[in-house]
Amino acid sequence: MNQGQIASFLWGVADLIRDTFKRGKYQDVILPLTVLRRLDCVLAPTKVKVLETQAKYKGKLEDLGPQLRRASRFAFYNTSRYDFDKLLADAPHLAANLRNYIAGFSPNMREVLEKFDFDNTISKLHEAGLLFQVMERFKNVDLHPDVIDNATMGTIFEELIRKFNEALNENPGEHFTPRDVVHLMVDLLLAGDEERIHPKGIVLTVYDPCCGSGGMLTISKEHITVGVRKNGDLALGPLNPAAEVHLFGQEVNPETFAVCKSDLFMKSHKGEDAERIAFGSTLSNDRHARTQFDYLIANPPYGKDWKRDEDAVDAEHERGTTGRFGPGLPRISDGQFLFLLHMLAHMKEPTKGGSRVAIIMNGSPLFTGDAGSGESEIRRYILENDWLEALIALPEQLFYNTGIATYVWVLTNRKAPRRKGKVQLIDATSFWAPMRKSLGDKRREIPLDKAEAIVALLGRFEEVEHVKVFPTTLFGFRKITVERPLRLSFQATPERIARLAEEAAFRNLAVSKKKGAAKEREEMAGRGEQEALLAMLRTLPDMAYRDRDAFDKVLADGAQRTNLKLTAPMRKAILSALSERDEGAAICRDANGNPEPDPDLRDSENVPLAESVEAFFDREVKPHVPDAWIDTTRRDLKDSAVGIVGYEINFNRYFYRYVPPRPLEDIEADIRGIEQDIVRMLADVTGGDVLNR
Repeated sequence: MNQGQIASFLWGVADLIRDTFKRGKYQDVILPLTVLRRLDCVLAPTKVKVLETQAKYKGKLEDLGPQLRRASRFAFYNTSRYDFDKLLADAPHLAANLRNYIAGFSPNMREVLEKFDFDNTISKLHEAGLLFQVMERFKNVDLHPDVIDNATMGTIFEELIRKFNEALNENPGEHFTPRDVVHLMVDLLLAGDEERIHPKGIVLTVYDPCCGSGGMLTISKEHITVGVRKNGDLALGPLNPAAEVHLFGQEVNPETFAVCKSDLFMKSHKGEDAERIAFGSTLSNDRHARTQFDYLIANPPYGKDWKRDEDAVDAEHERGTTGRFGPGLPRISDGQFLFLLHMLAHMKEPTKGGSRVAIIMNGSPLFTGDAGSGESEIRRYILENDWLEALIALPEQLFYNTGIATYVWVLTNRKAPRRKGKVQLIDATSFWAPMRKSLGDKRREIPLDKAEAIVALLGRFEEVEHVKVFPTTLFGFRKITVERPLRLSFQATPERIARLAEEAAFRNLAVSKKKGAAKEREEMAGRGEQEALLAMLRTLPDMAYRDRDAFDKVLADGAQRTNLKLTAPMRKAILSALSERDEGAAICRDANGNPEPDPDLRDSENVPLAESVEAFFDREVKPHVPDAWIDTTRRDLKDSAVGIVGYEINFNRYFYRYVPPRPLEDIEADIRGIEQDIVRMLADVTGGDVLNR
């Protein structure tokens, strides 16, 4: 059976358990039993040797582990006398024996299997009378690596995970990146490093902070040491078959962690890569702290909040440059940028060889967030450090759960001299081929020839049809605040006087915090003050005053005439109620004679970093609004210059192509043709009556 047939065969277990398990719980049965069957097949050739070794040294050695691992030829073993055949041979005691079989695994593999919480599933299958049937189905498929190689098995695991998440109506993209996308990302990650990877005895480290079932890690290693195969044939040779590649990762989902770690245990006899896969949340509990890596690659979850990690992330942000998240925090609803900051914090220093990073994210991190926001500050941190090498826009409909646009960010702290201070944008949205059969929302794929073309564009670093190269400063700007003067006219009309009742200072005159009789007396006195104020305002001339100072004098005279004392808050409330904006009125000025800004006319402008704020203002603003000015008090916290620095990458703007509308004659012809088609269809229904009318 091929990988698709095997995945379908294993998924077919759902037909047996659908009356006992909800659709969203199928993975509780299928995933752990797939792993167990794979382990059973892997250990079968050395099963007898392990049992003989245990019998030989039991009671003689305090730690049998090294001997048993040597006997199994893997970093794990199983000392239970059972395997799938023997378990099924004793059907009445299958549940107890299966637990015995699982308990017989070495501690490192038991830690993995415990993440499946399989004991409860065994009980449920046993109580429903389904355990034997399900076990028998798995026993009938051979999952030995000689039959199903590790790459194919990884694809099968991920296909099952995709199906499980579809059943749960969850986001499959959190765990499963299509293999064609992974291969492209790895090629982009390693691009230009052929000579660096080639030396004899080279030792390299690859890290994925949200490694899921481990596909990105294993494919990265394969590209370096094995090459790329297509339909079983070697399509691209390895970069260095003798390279020693160490894999590191962390995963928060227990099931995919277990799949990843068990798979890596089976990929080598020593199991070091598996031991370097950690469990837990990368954002709140970095299990590889203080470790730097040569290559870092990831597909973080899109649009997923980081509330569960909020306290730890906030605390690390407060540490500034000593923490991973010092540059800024994105909005709580999307943690993609946190994973990127985490990866940047794990880069090697340039003096120690530096690092390269490849991460795929949706469009939000490119432009979400205004100047000074967390997202903008993160983009600023990346671009001002000159770490962003390239951005590659991928085709839509590549992922199983969504058709949204995605972008690969390629970053490094050891740019080639010709790339320094520049960012390469590659529009690869047309580099795809249709799939023979859609898988969820995935209707397109990036075949090998298209991937090679994209990587070639990256390597050429020239402006051609699908490539733009810009200085890093092009994406930066200063957001300045443009003020215009407040101009008000004042008039004591009945309508405006009535608006005073909406002012808090006026309402509070009749509000008391006291209790009982004292409260009533104070509120009654307050209502008297309100009536006196209203009466005084009704005595003022009802003419319009277009100068606040002139009306303020009239107001003061009215208060003096009626023996009322106006407090500053009450005076402000009266001026607010009796005023309206008037473009022809005199400018309102403060005590120092400076114009007061009108909040309703306040605007902002984004000034390119390469341009002077004053020159931009004089050219773009002043000719249109001569009375405007720049609020020079709003300054950037880092460089103290006027305006808040922001960064955004509006990718589509740089590749926009104008398509002129169709001629009106063509559109009218189409409409007439459609009308004729409708008439003919109606004639068929009515027997020709429509045509005769």
